[in-house]
Amino acid sequence: MRNFSYPGRSVTYGLNGAIATSSQHASQVGLSILKAGGNAMDAAIASCAVQCVVDPMQTGIGGDCFALISPKGSAAIEGWNGSGRAPAGLTADLLLDQGETEISLTNPHSITVPGAIDAWVKLHEQYGSMDFADLLAPAIDCAENGYIVTQRTSVDWQLAEEKLRGNEAAASLYMKDGKTPAAGSVWRLPKLAATLKAIAKNGRAAFYEGEIADKMVTSLNAAGATHTTDDFRGTAANPVDLISTEFQDHQVWQIPPNGQGVTALLMMNILKRYDMKGLDPVGAKRLHLQAEAARLAYLARDIYVADPDVSDVPVDRLLSEDFADHLCGFIEVGKAGDPGGGRAFDKHKDTVYLSVVDRDGTAVSFINSLFHPFGSGIACTETGVIFQNRGAGFVLDKEHPNCLEPGKRPLHTIIPGMVTSGGAASLCYGVMGGAYQPVGHSHVLSNLYDFGMDVQEAIDCPRAFYNAGVLELEEGIGDNVAEELTAMGYEIKRADIAMGGGQMIAMDQSAGVLSAASEPRKDGCALAY
Repeated sequence: MRNFSYPGRSVTYGLNGAIATSSQHASQVGLSILKAGGNAMDAAIASCAVQCVVDPMQTGIGGDCFALISPKGSAAIEGWNGSGRAPAGLTADLLLDQGETEISLTNPHSITVPGAIDAWVKLHEQYGSMDFADLLAPAIDCAENGYIVTQRTSVDWQLAEEKLRGNEAAASLYMKDGKTPAAGSVWRLPKLAATLKAIAKNGRAAFYEGEIADKMVTSLNAAGATHTTDDFRGTAANPVDLISTEFQDHQVWQIPPNGQGVTALLMMNILKRYDMKGLDPVGAKRLHLQAEAARLAYLARDIYVADPDVSDVPVDRLLSEDFADHLCGFIEVGKAGDPGGGRAFDKHKDTVYLSVVDRDGTAVSFINSLFHPFGSGIACTETGVIFQNRGAGFVLDKEHPNCLEPGKRPLHTIIPGMVTSGGAASLCYGVMGGAYQPVGHSHVLSNLYDFGMDVQEAIDCPRAFYNAGVLELEEGIGDNVAEELTAMGYEIKRADIAMGGGQMIAMDQSAGVLSAASEPRKDGCALAY
């Protein structure tokens, strides 16, 4: 329990339902859905749609979506992959012939077909209970009639000004008089409202076929991308067989590749081999072990993880006890390991993750993203859609399993999480933030299960991120700890802004109590009743 002499948040408790998001607007909408008799999936879709309006640099309908579902609190967790694919007309050879060695973040070829709307529709068909149009109504209201820009959102918006100025359509939608909105100002997105209205009325077809799809493809082609209306029409989210590992007597569940959830599980497989419980949770040894686990797990990710529909991804090998033992052989306790072979990752601040549990115990772990701030920075003026840049997750090495190919899904960073214990779902959680997410997952779960923190303490706890030889530390980690880590051989950097964003709901099924927590580094909150 937190020290009440210091600023902080208390755990939010409920008996009938709970929601935690990174937006106060979205949390309020989700709770109203739950109170009106909607279920966890209804609340998740409605809340996410709101965030696609009110947090436009974080997420949007031009992005992707993944979800984990525990029906009525069951340990039989179900998962859906709503990530889009490269257009059929795009090949690695095309880019290599143009002299490209990688796919840059604002390259029109970084735009994969948006998968989110197809995922929302399929998830609603499978799990929802309310009318789909009613779920989109709050988002439409925000876009059409305006919403108040919150503090962290205004900061992230301003940091993306240069990207927005690089695309006339994006600037027209998300800037006014050459500036982004300040906190406390009112913003409207009428073009996006019209697109959401069409989706509310005509469902998936309104986005992937017909006039809206034609306008999006025209904008993409004008920017230099190869998309066709057939690429949009053929987009399809799909259920997946989940992957998991045991961590401190709990089973942790993730979406399989093309997502990086396997990286989080591999980190936990490494960390559980060390006795963490007697350590200082913000001390040098704990952060050192976490950094070494990240160093090795991310290196494995970058070698092996790709779209399993196209490439052979050795998931069983990556999650085996033998492989974790093998990697531990490259860790020397008290000394920073060789960063050679690792690439720098971006711990960018974007993506929205939300956690919902309803009165029947159904839990939904839901994540939606444009990848980087405002995605590719390329937008469609007529529809209000800004496009993700997930294709930057591909490589152009034709011998690599994650090499760009037509219709292929890239290595994907967004990873919703779920934990089961004693034959039932016990934790619905996620930590957003690009490549940081596997570290965030292992960090918060270790906070809970190694250090005995409650859900809010686990999220609040200061964070660190190992990045190709550089160990970034939040301000909450003391200078003495930084000095110890420097002595171990790490290059220390203070993080320029708080890392990641987490939401979490613990489910005590025997008592019927929900314990919810939300990220203090963002603008949201946990609400319950």
